[in-house]
Amino acid sequence: MYSYTDFDRAYVRERVAQFRAQVERRLDGSLSEEEFRPLRLMNGLYLQLHAYMLRVAIPYGTLSSRQMRQLAMIAERWDKGYGHFTTRQNIQFNWPTLRDVPDILEALADVGMHAIQTSGNTVRNVTADHFAGASADEVADPRPYAELLRQWSTDHPEFQFLPRKFKIGVTGAPNDRAVIRSHDIGLELRRDDAGALGFRVYVGGGLGRTPMVAQELAAFIPERDLLPYVEAILSVYNLLGRRDNKYKARLKIAVHEHGIATIRALVDEAFAERRAQFSGDDHDLLENIKAQFARPELARTDCAPYWKARRADPVFRAWADTNLAAHADPDHAIVTISLKPHGATPGDATADQMRVMADLAQRYGHDELRISHEQNVIVPHVHRADLPAVHDALKAAGLATANVGLVSDIIACPGMDYCSLATARSIPVAQQIATRFDALKLEHEIGSLKIKISGCINACGHHHVGHIGILGLDRAGVENYQITLGGDGTEDTVIGKRAGPGFSADEIVPAVERLVLSYLDLRDSPDETFLQAFRRLGEAPFKDALYPEQARGRRDAA
Repeated sequence: MYSYTDFDRAYVRERVAQFRAQVERRLDGSLSEEEFRPLRLMNGLYLQLHAYMLRVAIPYGTLSSRQMRQLAMIAERWDKGYGHFTTRQNIQFNWPTLRDVPDILEALADVGMHAIQTSGNTVRNVTADHFAGASADEVADPRPYAELLRQWSTDHPEFQFLPRKFKIGVTGAPNDRAVIRSHDIGLELRRDDAGALGFRVYVGGGLGRTPMVAQELAAFIPERDLLPYVEAILSVYNLLGRRDNKYKARLKIAVHEHGIATIRALVDEAFAERRAQFSGDDHDLLENIKAQFARPELARTDCAPYWKARRADPVFRAWADTNLAAHADPDHAIVTISLKPHGATPGDATADQMRVMADLAQRYGHDELRISHEQNVIVPHVHRADLPAVHDALKAAGLATANVGLVSDIIACPGMDYCSLATARSIPVAQQIATRFDALKLEHEIGSLKIKISGCINACGHHHVGHIGILGLDRAGVENYQITLGGDGTEDTVIGKRAGPGFSADEIVPAVERLVLSYLDLRDSPDETFLQAFRRLGEAPFKDALYPEQARGRRDAA
Protein backbone atom coordinates (compact mmCIF):
# COMPACT_ATOMS: atom_id res chain seq x y z
CA MET A 1 0.00 0.00 0.00
CA TYR A 2 1.04 3.60 -0.52
CA SER A 3 3.39 5.21 2.02
CA TYR A 4 3.61 8.95 2.44
CA THR A 5 6.69 10.76 1.14
CA ASP A 6 8.42 13.59 2.99
CA PHE A 7 6.43 16.00 0.83
CA ASP A 8 3.15 14.33 1.79
CA ARG A 9 3.99 14.44 5.47
CA ALA A 10 5.01 18.10 5.38
CA TYR A 11 1.91 19.04 3.41
CA VAL A 12 -0.50 17.36 5.85
CA ARG A 13 1.27 18.84 8.90
CA GLU A 14 1.02 22.30 7.38
CA ARG A 15 -2.72 21.84 6.84
CA VAL A 16 -3.13 20.74 10.46
CA ALA A 17 -1.26 23.81 11.69
CA GLN A 18 -3.43 26.08 9.54
CA PHE A 19 -6.60 24.53 10.86
CA ARG A 20 -5.41 24.69 14.46
CA ALA A 21 -5.02 28.45 14.06
CA GLN A 22 -8.46 28.70 12.46
CA VAL A 23 -10.06 26.76 15.33
CA GLU A 24 -8.40 29.06 17.87
CA ARG A 25 -9.82 32.07 16.03
CA ARG A 26 -13.29 30.50 16.06
CA LEU A 27 -13.06 29.73 19.77
CA ASP A 28 -11.95 33.25 20.70
CA GLY A 29 -14.68 34.80 18.56
CA SER A 30 -12.43 36.22 15.86
CA LEU A 31 -14.29 34.08 13.31
CA SER A 32 -18.05 33.79 13.16
CA GLU A 33 -19.65 30.40 12.42
CA GLU A 34 -20.49 31.66 8.94
CA GLU A 35 -16.84 32.59 8.33
CA PHE A 36 -15.58 29.38 9.91
CA ARG A 37 -17.89 27.04 8.00
CA PRO A 38 -15.96 26.86 4.67
CA LEU A 39 -12.70 26.43 6.58
CA ARG A 40 -13.93 23.51 8.66
CA LEU A 41 -15.56 21.83 5.66
CA MET A 42 -12.23 21.94 3.83
CA ASN A 43 -10.95 19.79 6.68
CA GLY A 44 -13.84 17.33 6.82
CA LEU A 45 -15.58 18.82 9.84
CA TYR A 46 -19.39 19.00 9.77
CA LEU A 47 -21.85 20.40 12.30
CA GLN A 48 -24.53 17.74 12.75
CA LEU A 49 -27.68 17.54 14.86
CA HIS A 50 -26.00 17.10 18.23
CA ALA A 51 -22.29 17.72 17.76
CA TYR A 52 -19.51 18.13 15.24
CA MET A 53 -18.73 15.17 12.99
CA LEU A 54 -15.28 14.56 11.54
CA ARG A 55 -15.06 12.56 8.32
CA VAL A 56 -11.65 10.96 7.84
CA ALA A 57 -10.45 9.90 4.40
CA ILE A 58 -9.55 6.27 3.78
CA PRO A 59 -8.37 6.53 0.17
CA TYR A 60 -9.80 3.68 -1.95
CA GLY A 61 -10.66 1.97 1.34
CA THR A 62 -7.16 0.72 2.16
CA LEU A 63 -5.76 0.75 5.72
CA SER A 64 -2.80 -0.71 7.55
CA SER A 65 -3.10 -2.25 11.01
CA ARG A 66 -1.21 0.74 12.45
CA GLN A 67 -3.73 3.12 10.94
CA MET A 68 -6.67 1.09 12.23
CA ARG A 69 -5.18 1.10 15.74
CA GLN A 70 -4.82 4.87 15.53
CA LEU A 71 -8.49 5.18 14.60
CA ALA A 72 -9.28 3.07 17.66
CA MET A 73 -7.21 5.36 19.85
CA ILE A 74 -8.96 8.44 18.44
CA ALA A 75 -12.37 6.86 19.08
CA GLU A 76 -11.50 6.22 22.72
CA ARG A 77 -9.66 9.42 23.50
CA TRP A 78 -11.74 12.02 21.68
CA ASP A 79 -15.05 10.37 20.80
CA LYS A 80 -17.41 7.87 22.45
CA GLY A 81 -15.39 4.73 21.83
CA TYR A 82 -16.53 3.85 18.31
CA GLY A 83 -16.37 4.96 14.69
CA HIS A 84 -18.77 4.69 11.78
CA PHE A 85 -17.53 3.33 8.43
CA THR A 86 -19.33 4.88 5.47
CA THR A 87 -20.40 4.08 1.93
CA ARG A 88 -17.55 6.30 0.66
CA GLN A 89 -15.03 3.97 2.35
CA ASN A 90 -14.35 6.63 4.99
CA ILE A 91 -14.76 6.68 8.76
CA GLN A 92 -16.77 9.25 10.70
CA PHE A 93 -16.39 10.27 14.32
CA ASN A 94 -19.70 11.65 15.51
CA TRP A 95 -18.87 13.31 18.83
CA PRO A 96 -15.58 15.26 18.77
CA THR A 97 -15.40 18.66 20.42
CA LEU A 98 -14.14 21.52 18.30
CA ARG A 99 -11.14 22.19 20.51
CA ASP A 100 -9.96 18.59 20.10
CA VAL A 101 -10.21 18.37 16.31
CA PRO A 102 -6.71 19.75 15.56
CA ASP A 103 -5.25 17.16 17.94
CA ILE A 104 -7.23 14.45 16.14
CA LEU A 105 -5.89 15.65 12.80
CA GLU A 106 -2.37 15.65 14.24
CA ALA A 107 -2.86 12.05 15.40
CA LEU A 108 -4.08 11.11 11.93
CA ALA A 109 -1.04 12.75 10.36
CA ASP A 110 1.16 10.57 12.58
CA VAL A 111 -0.01 7.53 10.59
CA GLY A 112 -0.36 9.07 7.13
CA MET A 113 -4.05 9.98 7.27
CA HIS A 114 -6.09 13.16 6.99
CA ALA A 115 -9.58 14.58 6.43
CA ILE A 116 -8.78 16.78 3.41
CA GLN A 117 -11.46 16.92 0.70
CA THR A 118 -13.91 14.72 2.56
CA SER A 119 -16.29 17.63 2.12
CA GLY A 120 -16.77 20.62 -0.14
CA ASN A 121 -17.38 21.12 -3.85
CA THR A 122 -14.27 19.30 -4.90
CA VAL A 123 -13.09 15.81 -5.81
CA ARG A 124 -14.01 13.62 -2.84
CA ASN A 125 -12.37 10.40 -1.67
CA VAL A 126 -11.64 8.23 -4.72
CA THR A 127 -13.23 4.84 -4.09
CA ALA A 128 -12.31 1.42 -5.46
CA ASP A 129 -13.20 -2.26 -5.40
CA HIS A 130 -12.68 -3.46 -1.82
CA PHE A 131 -11.26 -6.75 -3.16
CA ALA A 132 -8.65 -4.90 -5.22
CA GLY A 133 -5.32 -6.65 -5.60
CA ALA A 134 -6.74 -9.95 -4.37
CA SER A 135 -9.81 -11.02 -6.33
CA ALA A 136 -9.78 -13.92 -8.74
CA ASP A 137 -11.65 -11.96 -11.44
CA GLU A 138 -9.41 -8.90 -11.52
CA VAL A 139 -7.92 -7.49 -14.73
CA ALA A 140 -5.55 -5.25 -12.75
CA ASP A 141 -5.35 -3.64 -9.32
CA PRO A 142 -7.26 -0.34 -9.52
CA ARG A 143 -5.69 1.19 -6.41
CA PRO A 144 -2.53 2.64 -8.05
CA TYR A 145 -4.78 4.61 -10.39
CA ALA A 146 -6.98 5.71 -7.51
CA GLU A 147 -3.86 6.88 -5.67
CA LEU A 148 -2.67 8.75 -8.76
CA LEU A 149 -6.05 10.47 -8.96
CA ARG A 150 -5.92 11.26 -5.23
CA GLN A 151 -2.55 12.96 -5.55
CA TRP A 152 -3.58 14.84 -8.69
CA SER A 153 -6.90 16.06 -7.27
CA THR A 154 -5.77 17.05 -3.77
CA ASP A 155 -5.76 20.86 -3.67
CA HIS A 156 -5.81 21.00 -7.48
CA PRO A 157 -6.05 24.78 -7.98
CA GLU A 158 -8.57 24.57 -10.83
CA PHE A 159 -10.99 22.19 -9.13
CA GLN A 160 -11.34 23.36 -5.53
CA PHE A 161 -14.61 25.23 -6.15
CA LEU A 162 -16.56 23.06 -8.55
CA PRO A 163 -20.30 23.58 -9.04
CA ARG A 164 -20.90 20.66 -6.67
CA LYS A 165 -19.08 17.75 -5.01
CA PHE A 166 -17.47 15.29 -7.40
CA LYS A 167 -17.05 11.54 -6.99
CA ILE A 168 -14.81 9.09 -8.83
CA GLY A 169 -14.96 5.29 -8.53
CA VAL A 170 -12.52 2.77 -10.02
CA THR A 171 -12.88 -0.98 -10.55
CA GLY A 172 -10.30 -3.44 -11.83
CA ALA A 173 -12.72 -6.30 -12.48
CA PRO A 174 -15.61 -6.87 -14.88
CA ASN A 175 -17.74 -7.71 -11.83
CA ASP A 176 -18.29 -4.22 -10.47
CA ARG A 177 -18.03 -4.11 -6.67
CA ALA A 178 -17.40 -0.33 -6.58
CA VAL A 179 -20.77 0.84 -8.01
CA ILE A 180 -18.87 2.93 -10.54
CA ARG A 181 -21.96 3.86 -12.57
CA SER A 182 -23.36 5.80 -9.62
CA HIS A 183 -20.35 8.12 -9.74
CA ASP A 184 -19.66 11.37 -11.60
CA ILE A 185 -16.81 9.47 -13.25
CA GLY A 186 -16.68 5.68 -13.26
CA LEU A 187 -13.52 3.96 -14.46
CA GLU A 188 -13.36 0.30 -15.44
CA LEU A 189 -9.93 -1.18 -16.08
CA ARG A 190 -9.83 -3.36 -19.18
CA ARG A 191 -7.48 -4.50 -21.94
CA ASP A 192 -7.72 -3.72 -25.63
CA ASP A 193 -7.32 -6.31 -28.40
CA ALA A 194 -3.54 -6.02 -28.13
CA GLY A 195 -3.61 -6.63 -24.38
CA ALA A 196 -2.77 -3.05 -23.38
CA LEU A 197 -4.33 -1.68 -20.20
CA GLY A 198 -6.78 1.17 -20.31
CA PHE A 199 -10.17 2.32 -19.09
CA ARG A 200 -13.79 2.30 -20.10
CA VAL A 201 -15.02 5.69 -18.88
CA TYR A 202 -18.53 6.44 -17.64
CA VAL A 203 -19.82 9.89 -16.69
CA GLY A 204 -22.92 11.42 -15.18
CA GLY A 205 -23.90 8.91 -12.57
CA GLY A 206 -25.27 9.82 -9.18
CA LEU A 207 -28.05 9.04 -6.74
CA GLY A 208 -29.75 11.62 -4.55
CA ARG A 209 -32.85 13.58 -5.53
CA THR A 210 -32.35 12.88 -9.27
CA PRO A 211 -30.86 9.38 -9.55
CA MET A 212 -29.12 8.61 -12.83
CA VAL A 213 -26.95 5.80 -14.15
CA ALA A 214 -23.67 6.95 -15.70
CA GLN A 215 -23.36 6.73 -19.47
CA GLU A 216 -20.36 5.51 -21.43
CA LEU A 217 -18.18 8.40 -22.52
CA ALA A 218 -15.29 6.38 -23.95
CA ALA A 219 -14.98 2.66 -24.63
CA PHE A 220 -11.21 2.68 -24.14
CA ILE A 221 -8.77 5.32 -22.93
CA PRO A 222 -5.13 4.15 -22.75
CA GLU A 223 -3.58 3.97 -19.30
CA ARG A 224 -1.11 6.74 -20.10
CA ASP A 225 -3.95 9.16 -20.90
CA LEU A 226 -5.86 8.73 -17.64
CA LEU A 227 -4.97 12.02 -15.96
CA PRO A 228 -5.36 14.35 -18.96
CA TYR A 229 -8.66 12.67 -19.87
CA VAL A 230 -10.08 12.95 -16.36
CA GLU A 231 -8.82 16.53 -16.19
CA ALA A 232 -10.60 17.27 -19.45
CA ILE A 233 -13.87 15.94 -17.99
CA LEU A 234 -13.47 18.09 -14.87
CA SER A 235 -12.67 21.18 -16.93
CA VAL A 236 -15.80 20.72 -19.06
CA TYR A 237 -17.95 20.19 -15.97
CA ASN A 238 -16.42 23.21 -14.25
CA LEU A 239 -17.62 25.39 -17.13
CA LEU A 240 -20.97 23.70 -17.86
CA GLY A 241 -22.08 22.79 -14.35
CA ARG A 242 -24.88 24.94 -13.02
CA ARG A 243 -24.17 27.23 -10.09
CA ASP A 244 -27.62 28.82 -9.95
CA ASN A 245 -29.27 25.79 -8.31
CA LYS A 246 -27.37 23.36 -6.09
CA TYR A 247 -29.97 20.68 -6.77
CA LYS A 248 -29.09 20.81 -10.47
CA ALA A 249 -25.36 21.33 -10.12
CA ARG A 250 -24.01 17.79 -10.45
CA LEU A 251 -22.38 16.50 -13.63
CA LYS A 252 -25.32 14.15 -14.20
CA ILE A 253 -27.57 17.17 -14.82
CA ALA A 254 -25.10 18.63 -17.32
CA VAL A 255 -25.02 15.30 -19.15
CA HIS A 256 -28.81 15.14 -19.10
CA GLU A 257 -29.29 18.72 -20.29
CA HIS A 258 -26.62 18.75 -23.02
CA GLY A 259 -26.60 15.09 -24.04
CA ILE A 260 -23.76 12.59 -23.96
CA ALA A 261 -22.73 13.35 -27.56
CA THR A 262 -22.18 17.03 -26.79
CA ILE A 263 -20.30 16.21 -23.58
CA ARG A 264 -18.11 13.75 -25.50
CA ALA A 265 -17.25 16.34 -28.15
CA LEU A 266 -16.38 18.96 -25.52
CA VAL A 267 -14.27 16.49 -23.54
CA ASP A 268 -12.43 15.34 -26.66
CA GLU A 269 -11.62 18.95 -27.51
CA ALA A 270 -10.42 19.69 -23.99
CA PHE A 271 -8.46 16.42 -23.90
CA ALA A 272 -6.49 17.35 -27.02
CA GLU A 273 -5.39 20.56 -25.29
CA ARG A 274 -4.73 19.06 -21.86
CA ARG A 275 -2.82 16.04 -23.11
CA ALA A 276 -0.22 18.30 -24.70
CA GLN A 277 0.39 19.94 -21.32
CA PHE A 278 1.40 16.68 -19.60
CA SER A 279 5.14 16.07 -19.80
CA GLY A 280 5.14 12.40 -18.89
CA ASP A 281 5.95 12.90 -15.22
CA ASP A 282 2.56 11.40 -14.41
CA HIS A 283 3.65 8.15 -16.08
CA ASP A 284 6.80 7.98 -13.95
CA LEU A 285 4.76 8.74 -10.86
CA LEU A 286 2.29 5.99 -11.71
CA GLU A 287 5.09 3.43 -12.07
CA ASN A 288 6.46 4.44 -8.66
CA ILE A 289 2.99 4.13 -7.15
CA LYS A 290 2.42 0.71 -8.74
CA ALA A 291 5.55 -0.63 -7.08
CA GLN A 292 4.00 0.09 -3.68
CA PHE A 293 0.93 -1.99 -4.48
CA ALA A 294 2.65 -5.24 -5.36
CA ARG A 295 0.78 -8.27 -4.05
CA PRO A 296 2.45 -9.63 -0.88
CA GLU A 297 4.43 -12.84 -1.05
CA LEU A 298 1.86 -15.52 -0.23
CA ALA A 299 2.67 -18.56 1.91
CA ARG A 300 2.58 -22.08 0.48
CA THR A 301 1.34 -24.30 3.29
CA ASP A 302 -1.22 -27.05 3.73
CA CYS A 303 -4.90 -26.00 3.74
CA ALA A 304 -5.93 -29.06 5.78
CA PRO A 305 -6.95 -27.06 8.92
CA TYR A 306 -9.53 -25.20 6.85
CA TRP A 307 -11.15 -28.33 5.45
CA LYS A 308 -11.09 -30.01 8.84
CA ALA A 309 -12.88 -27.04 10.43
CA ARG A 310 -15.49 -27.01 7.64
CA ARG A 311 -16.32 -30.67 8.29
CA ALA A 312 -16.35 -30.40 12.07
CA ASP A 313 -17.95 -27.02 12.80
CA PRO A 314 -21.25 -25.96 11.15
CA VAL A 315 -20.91 -22.44 12.55
CA PHE A 316 -17.53 -22.04 10.88
CA ARG A 317 -18.89 -23.54 7.67
CA ALA A 318 -21.81 -21.07 7.59
CA TRP A 319 -19.41 -18.18 8.11
CA ALA A 320 -17.05 -19.46 5.41
CA ASP A 321 -19.91 -19.86 2.94
CA THR A 322 -21.07 -16.25 3.34
CA ASN A 323 -18.06 -14.20 4.43
CA LEU A 324 -15.27 -15.59 2.23
CA ALA A 325 -14.63 -14.69 -1.40
CA ALA A 326 -12.38 -16.29 -3.99
CA HIS A 327 -8.79 -15.10 -3.98
CA ALA A 328 -6.55 -15.10 -7.04
CA ASP A 329 -4.49 -17.71 -5.18
CA PRO A 330 -6.68 -20.75 -4.39
CA ASP A 331 -4.83 -21.41 -1.12
CA HIS A 332 -5.95 -18.01 0.15
CA ALA A 333 -9.30 -16.34 0.74
CA ILE A 334 -10.66 -12.82 1.02
CA VAL A 335 -12.31 -12.39 4.41
CA THR A 336 -15.18 -9.95 4.85
CA ILE A 337 -15.79 -9.01 8.48
CA SER A 338 -19.42 -8.09 8.91
CA LEU A 339 -20.10 -4.90 10.84
CA LYS A 340 -23.79 -5.83 10.84
CA PRO A 341 -24.46 -8.05 13.86
CA HIS A 342 -28.21 -8.46 14.18
CA GLY A 343 -29.72 -5.46 15.91
CA ALA A 344 -26.56 -3.32 15.78
CA THR A 345 -25.89 -0.07 13.91
CA PRO A 346 -24.62 -0.90 10.39
CA GLY A 347 -21.04 0.20 9.88
CA ASP A 348 -20.19 0.91 13.52
CA ALA A 349 -17.11 -0.63 15.15
CA THR A 350 -15.88 -0.13 18.69
CA ALA A 351 -12.29 0.75 19.48
CA ASP A 352 -11.72 -2.76 20.83
CA GLN A 353 -13.12 -4.28 17.64
CA MET A 354 -10.88 -2.05 15.53
CA ARG A 355 -7.87 -3.32 17.45
CA VAL A 356 -8.96 -6.94 16.97
CA MET A 357 -9.24 -6.38 13.21
CA ALA A 358 -5.84 -4.67 13.18
CA ASP A 359 -4.27 -7.58 15.07
CA LEU A 360 -5.78 -10.12 12.67
CA ALA A 361 -4.57 -8.18 9.64
CA GLN A 362 -1.07 -7.96 11.05
CA ARG A 363 -0.87 -11.61 12.07
CA TYR A 364 -2.74 -13.31 9.24
CA GLY A 365 -3.39 -10.76 6.49
CA HIS A 366 -0.10 -9.15 5.43
CA ASP A 367 -0.99 -6.00 7.34
CA GLU A 368 -3.80 -4.94 4.99
CA LEU A 369 -7.39 -3.98 5.70
CA ARG A 370 -10.05 -2.64 3.37
CA ILE A 371 -13.28 -0.76 3.99
CA SER A 372 -16.11 -1.62 1.62
CA HIS A 373 -18.81 0.74 0.38
CA GLU A 374 -21.16 -1.79 2.01
CA GLN A 375 -19.81 -0.70 5.42
CA ASN A 376 -17.86 -3.87 6.20
CA VAL A 377 -14.15 -4.52 6.73
CA ILE A 378 -12.07 -6.85 4.57
CA VAL A 379 -8.82 -8.72 5.23
CA PRO A 380 -7.83 -9.46 1.63
CA HIS A 381 -5.03 -12.05 1.86
CA VAL A 382 -5.65 -14.80 4.43
CA HIS A 383 -4.27 -18.32 4.03
CA ARG A 384 -6.99 -20.94 4.33
CA ALA A 385 -5.07 -22.73 7.07
CA ASP A 386 -5.43 -19.61 9.24
CA LEU A 387 -9.16 -19.14 8.74
CA PRO A 388 -10.28 -21.20 11.79
CA ALA A 389 -8.09 -19.05 14.05
CA VAL A 390 -9.37 -15.87 12.42
CA HIS A 391 -12.95 -17.01 12.91
CA ASP A 392 -12.34 -17.81 16.59
CA ALA A 393 -10.89 -14.35 17.20
CA LEU A 394 -13.80 -12.69 15.40
CA LYS A 395 -16.33 -14.66 17.42
CA ALA A 396 -14.74 -13.52 20.66
CA ALA A 397 -15.00 -9.89 19.49
CA GLY A 398 -18.61 -10.11 18.26
CA LEU A 399 -17.47 -9.80 14.64
CA ALA A 400 -18.27 -13.25 13.24
CA THR A 401 -21.83 -12.68 12.02
CA ALA A 402 -22.29 -14.92 8.96
CA ASN A 403 -24.48 -12.60 6.93
CA VAL A 404 -22.43 -10.93 4.19
CA GLY A 405 -24.70 -10.35 1.20
CA LEU A 406 -27.77 -11.55 3.09
CA VAL A 407 -30.90 -9.75 4.24
CA SER A 408 -29.34 -8.33 7.43
CA ASP A 409 -26.20 -7.04 5.69
CA ILE A 410 -27.95 -3.71 5.30
CA ILE A 411 -26.43 -0.45 4.14
CA ALA A 412 -27.83 2.43 6.19
CA CYS A 413 -26.89 6.08 6.49
CA PRO A 414 -26.79 7.69 9.97
CA GLY A 415 -30.22 9.19 9.35
CA MET A 416 -31.98 11.47 11.81
CA ASP A 417 -30.10 10.00 14.77
CA TYR A 418 -27.11 12.10 13.70
CA CYS A 419 -27.50 13.92 10.39
CA SER A 420 -28.85 17.47 10.18
CA LEU A 421 -30.08 16.84 6.63
CA ALA A 422 -32.06 13.69 7.41
CA THR A 423 -35.84 13.60 7.35
CA ALA A 424 -36.29 10.17 8.98
CA ARG A 425 -34.38 7.59 10.97
CA SER A 426 -32.45 4.87 9.15
CA ILE A 427 -30.60 3.02 11.89
CA PRO A 428 -33.64 1.74 13.86
CA VAL A 429 -35.25 0.45 10.65
CA ALA A 430 -32.09 -1.46 9.72
CA GLN A 431 -31.83 -2.85 13.26
CA GLN A 432 -35.44 -4.00 13.32
CA ILE A 433 -35.28 -5.66 9.89
CA ALA A 434 -32.11 -7.54 10.83
CA THR A 435 -33.54 -8.62 14.18
CA ARG A 436 -36.81 -9.77 12.60
CA PHE A 437 -35.21 -11.99 9.98
CA ASP A 438 -32.77 -13.37 12.51
CA ALA A 439 -35.78 -14.40 14.62
CA LEU A 440 -37.39 -16.03 11.57
CA LYS A 441 -34.15 -17.99 10.87
CA LEU A 442 -34.64 -17.47 7.15
CA GLU A 443 -31.53 -15.50 6.14
CA HIS A 444 -29.62 -18.32 4.53
CA GLU A 445 -32.72 -19.70 2.83
CA ILE A 446 -33.46 -16.25 1.37
CA GLY A 447 -29.92 -15.98 0.02
CA SER A 448 -28.48 -12.96 -1.73
CA LEU A 449 -30.54 -9.85 -1.01
CA LYS A 450 -29.32 -6.28 -0.73
CA ILE A 451 -31.41 -3.89 1.37
CA LYS A 452 -30.27 -0.27 1.44
CA ILE A 453 -31.78 2.50 3.58
CA SER A 454 -31.48 6.28 3.32
CA GLY A 455 -32.85 8.82 5.77
CA CYS A 456 -33.36 11.52 3.13
CA ILE A 457 -33.34 12.09 -0.61
CA ASN A 458 -29.57 12.65 -0.63
CA ALA A 459 -29.39 8.83 -0.75
CA CYS A 460 -26.23 8.29 1.32
CA GLY A 461 -27.58 4.79 1.97
CA HIS A 462 -27.66 4.03 -1.79
CA HIS A 463 -31.32 3.00 -1.60
CA HIS A 464 -31.83 3.59 -5.33
CA VAL A 465 -29.57 0.62 -6.17
CA GLY A 466 -30.85 -1.73 -3.47
CA HIS A 467 -32.73 -4.86 -4.48
CA ILE A 468 -35.06 -3.45 -1.85
CA GLY A 469 -34.49 0.24 -1.27
CA ILE A 470 -36.01 2.20 1.61
CA LEU A 471 -36.21 6.00 1.66
CA GLY A 472 -37.25 7.77 4.83
CA LEU A 473 -39.15 11.04 4.38
CA ASP A 474 -41.04 13.53 6.52
CA ARG A 475 -44.77 13.67 5.82
CA ALA A 476 -46.34 16.43 7.90
CA GLY A 477 -43.99 15.71 10.79
CA VAL A 478 -44.40 11.93 10.58
CA GLU A 479 -41.74 9.52 9.31
CA ASN A 480 -42.82 7.83 6.10
CA TYR A 481 -40.84 5.15 4.29
CA GLN A 482 -41.00 4.59 0.54
CA ILE A 483 -39.90 1.27 -0.96
CA THR A 484 -38.15 0.87 -4.29
CA LEU A 485 -37.70 -2.50 -5.98
CA GLY A 486 -35.25 -4.01 -8.43
CA GLY A 487 -32.29 -1.69 -8.03
CA ASP A 488 -28.81 -3.01 -8.76
CA GLY A 489 -25.37 -1.52 -8.07
CA THR A 490 -23.27 -3.96 -10.10
CA GLU A 491 -22.03 -3.73 -13.69
CA ASP A 492 -25.73 -3.99 -14.62
CA THR A 493 -26.63 -0.88 -12.63
CA VAL A 494 -30.35 -0.14 -12.48
CA ILE A 495 -32.28 2.44 -10.48
CA GLY A 496 -35.04 0.75 -8.49
CA LYS A 497 -38.71 1.46 -9.16
CA ARG A 498 -40.88 3.08 -6.51
CA ALA A 499 -43.45 0.49 -5.45
CA GLY A 500 -46.23 2.82 -4.30
CA PRO A 501 -47.36 4.72 -1.19
CA GLY A 502 -45.00 4.85 1.77
CA PHE A 503 -45.29 3.10 5.13
CA SER A 504 -45.20 4.45 8.66
CA ALA A 505 -42.34 3.57 11.00
CA ASP A 506 -44.54 0.87 12.54
CA GLU A 507 -45.49 -0.56 9.15
CA ILE A 508 -42.17 -0.66 7.31
CA VAL A 509 -40.69 -3.83 8.86
CA PRO A 510 -43.89 -5.89 8.36
CA ALA A 511 -44.02 -4.62 4.78
CA VAL A 512 -40.46 -5.82 4.10
CA GLU A 513 -41.29 -9.14 5.74
CA ARG A 514 -44.32 -9.62 3.47
CA LEU A 515 -42.20 -8.76 0.47
CA VAL A 516 -39.45 -11.24 1.27
CA LEU A 517 -41.79 -14.07 2.27
CA SER A 518 -43.66 -13.53 -0.98
CA TYR A 519 -40.38 -13.88 -2.88
CA LEU A 520 -39.80 -17.26 -1.23
CA ASP A 521 -43.16 -18.41 -2.56
CA LEU A 522 -42.61 -16.91 -6.02
CA ARG A 523 -39.09 -18.06 -6.86
CA ASP A 524 -38.80 -20.96 -9.27
CA SER A 525 -35.93 -22.64 -7.41
CA PRO A 526 -33.84 -22.11 -4.26
CA ASP A 527 -31.06 -20.76 -6.50
CA GLU A 528 -33.14 -17.92 -7.95
CA THR A 529 -32.26 -14.71 -6.11
CA PHE A 530 -34.71 -11.96 -5.20
CA LEU A 531 -33.37 -9.77 -7.99
CA GLN A 532 -33.61 -12.56 -10.55
CA ALA A 533 -37.18 -13.32 -9.51
CA PHE A 534 -38.11 -9.65 -9.73
CA ARG A 535 -36.66 -9.39 -13.24
CA ARG A 536 -38.44 -12.57 -14.34
CA LEU A 537 -41.85 -11.78 -12.87
CA GLY A 538 -41.97 -8.01 -12.93
CA GLU A 539 -43.14 -5.77 -10.14
CA ALA A 540 -46.83 -6.76 -9.97
CA PRO A 541 -46.65 -9.79 -7.61
CA PHE A 542 -44.26 -7.95 -5.31
CA LYS A 543 -46.53 -4.91 -5.15
CA ASP A 544 -49.39 -7.25 -4.31
CA ALA A 545 -47.38 -8.50 -1.35
CA LEU A 546 -46.66 -4.96 -0.19
CA TYR A 547 -50.24 -3.74 -0.60
CA PRO A 548 -52.46 -6.79 0.08
CA GLU A 549 -55.64 -4.71 0.50
CA GLN A 550 -55.25 -3.22 -2.98
CA ALA A 551 -54.61 -6.71 -4.37
CA ARG A 552 -57.77 -8.03 -2.70
CA GLY A 553 -59.74 -5.10 -4.05
CA ARG A 554 -58.66 -5.87 -7.61
CA ARG A 555 -59.48 -9.54 -7.20
CA ASP A 556 -62.93 -8.74 -5.77
CA ALA A 557 -63.65 -6.30 -8.58
CA ALA A 558 -62.72 -8.96 -11.12
